[in-house]
Amino acid sequence: MPNSTIKTIRIKRGKEKQLVRHHPWVFSGAIENIEKMPDACEQNAEDSIKSHTVRVEDSDHQFIAYGWYDEKSHIALRLLSWDEQVFPDSRWWKSMIIAAIRRRYDWFGQKGRATNMFRLIHGEADMLPGFAIDIYKHIVVIQISARVAWAVRPTAVEAVEQALRPQTIMVNVDSDLRRVEHLESSVEYYCKGILVEPPEIVHQIDCMESGLLYRLNVRSSQKTGHYCDQRENRIKVAQFAKNLKVLDLFCYTGGFTLHCLKSLCLSVDSVDSSDYALGQLEENIRLNVQNRRLPADSGNRVTLTKGDCFEVLRSIETDVYDMIIIDPPKLAPNRSHVEQAERAYKDLNRLAMLKVKKGGYIATFSCSGAINREKFALILSWAAKDAKKEVHIVSVLGQPNDHPIRLSFPESEYLKGFILQVL
Repeated sequence: MPNSTIKTIRIKRGKEKQLVRHHPWVFSGAIENIEKMPDACEQNAEDSIKSHTVRVEDSDHQFIAYGWYDEKSHIALRLLSWDEQVFPDSRWWKSMIIAAIRRRYDWFGQKGRATNMFRLIHGEADMLPGFAIDIYKHIVVIQISARVAWAVRPTAVEAVEQALRPQTIMVNVDSDLRRVEHLESSVEYYCKGILVEPPEIVHQIDCMESGLLYRLNVRSSQKTGHYCDQRENRIKVAQFAKNLKVLDLFCYTGGFTLHCLKSLCLSVDSVDSSDYALGQLEENIRLNVQNRRLPADSGNRVTLTKGDCFEVLRSIETDVYDMIIIDPPKLAPNRSHVEQAERAYKDLNRLAMLKVKKGGYIATFSCSGAINREKFALILSWAAKDAKKEVHIVSVLGQPNDHPIRLSFPESEYLKGFILQVL
C-alpha cells in the first residue's frame, strides 16, 4: 500500500470514461489539478517511483487507478494499476516484467526452436509503458520510448537479468520519441546486471527466425535490431511468391526477400534507402546459402537497389512484377502526422495497383498506430478507386502473439497488413 504522502491527481468530469475501462493514457487537458514534482530522470529508480506514482481520482474523489505523472512527457499521466490494494512500487515493476517474459517463454523458450529472436515486453499491451524489450539469441535489447521507462530502467535490467541471465543487456532510447519525451540519446550495456563498456559481442550476432539466419548488428540497427513483428507475415506472403517476379520495397535487411527466395520465386528486386540495410541483406543471403537454408542460386535471383521507394515505384514499367511488397516505416508517428501519412499510403498503393501485373498480388502494411485497420482498409479502397482497379483482399495480416493486443488499449494493434489481388 502507498504511504500517506502520495500525491493525488483529479480527473475532470467527463474525462474519466475511458480511464475506468483501463485505457492507460491521460493527457494534460484531462487533469484538474497536480502539484509540481522533481525530475524523474534526475532521481534514482526508487525515489522516482515514490515521487512520481500518484493516486488518480474522478471528480467525485472516487479511486480510478494509480499512475505515473511526468509533466515533461508528451503523455502526462500513464495509468498502471486499477486495484486500490496494489500499489505499483519497484516490486510491482519487477514482477510485471518477469510475468510478461514468462507468458512468452512457452512459445519460444525451448531449445531447438526455429526462432530465437522475439519480443519479451510490448509496452502498454503488457501494462509496462515505454518499454519494448526484444531478445536476440543471448542478447536482450531494451528500447525506451517514455520518461517513465527511462526512470525505472535499473529495475527493468534487474528483472530481465533475474528471468533470463542473458549474455548482454543493451538499453537505448527510441529516436522517434526522444525529442517529445525530452530524453537524451543514450546507450547502456549491462553484463550480469552491471553497467559496463560496450562489449565486442554486441557488434555482430547470428540469429534465426523461422529457420532462416540473420546476421545482426544490434548497435547499428534500427529500433531494437530486427522487426520481429513481421515474422508470421513473411511466411504468409512468401506462400504466394513461388514462380513469381517480386518487388520488395522498404526491404530493410531482407526478411520478405529471404522468405520469397526460400519459396522459389523467379526473382526479387529489393529496394531500400539504406546502404547498411542492403549490405546486411546481401550478407544474410550469403549466410543462408552457405548454411544450405536457401537454394545455391539465390544470390543470382536478387537485385539490390538503393533508392527512394516512392520514386522507384513511379519509375518502374507496368506489367513487370507479379507481386509487390510494401512495408514502409511508421509514416504516422503520432496523430499530427495522420493526414500526411494517409496521402503517402494512398499514393504507394495506388501506384502499386497500376504497376503490378493483371491478377498480381500486393502485400501492403502499415505500422502506424495512429491509423487503425478500418482506416487503412479505407485508404486502400481510395487507392483502388483512383487506380480504376477492382481489388480483392485475399488475406488479412497482423502482429504475432509476442506482440499482444490489449482490448482496453486498441492502440496496441499497430501492425496492419493485407495481401491484395488486383483483378
